[in-house]
Amino acid sequence: MIYLLEDDDSIRELVTYTLNSQRMEARGFSRPSEFWEAMEEEIPSLLLLDIMLPEEDGLHILKKIRSHSETKALPIIMLTAKGSEYDTVLGLDSGADDYVPKPFRMMELLSRIRALLRRTEKQEEDVSYREGVLYVCPSHHIVKVNDQEVVLTLKEFELLCLLISEKGRVFTRAQLLDKIWGYEFDGESRTVDVHIRTLRQKLKEAGDYIETVRGIGYKIGGSAQ
Repeated sequence: MIYLLEDDDSIRELVTYTLNSQRMEARGFSRPSEFWEAMEEEIPSLLLLDIMLPEEDGLHILKKIRSHSETKALPIIMLTAKGSEYDTVLGLDSGADDYVPKPFRMMELLSRIRALLRRTEKQEEDVSYREGVLYVCPSHHIVKVNDQEVVLTLKEFELLCLLISEKGRVFTRAQLLDKIWGYEFDGESRTVDVHIRTLRQKLKEAGDYIETVRGIGYKIGGSAQ
């Protein structure tokens, strides 16, 4: 089930109709109060969330979702008319997994939804990784620094797992976008850099393990292969 919280009737109806026609069951809500009632009945597999809403701001809703253990890993794509880098960073820093500015193309939105769902549903191997004071267990969605648990968004977690699972390998921004977000790098997106920055901040001293390879991309540990 996919939930869409969007107060624009035309957008909400178009997106829910398209998703249902693509055999992805979807429900749309125009007001946060309706959305919260539905969340009491069923937690969706993915949420499409607008920022400018009546009753309650979308970013506030996002923070509430991330603060509860039952929903903190819920995949969330922000939909908003705002397209500035500041608003993009604000949404991602607040815990969104992806950001799609309006007006958007339905095929692109569908592609991003499918890519995010695939990675969410994918079964992780029961393996863990250590790098200095950093501990990562993908199968249990656990990240610890100095034995203190760190809460990450889904995209931050996937980035960390990819980098630490292939120590020493340098990933370009294009490769990270393709592997984590599932779409090609357009030469202008700051999505990867924004996520790396917030990931480093949350990991505190372990954030230094994520190295920037100038002119190429990022890696953790070892030497470039």
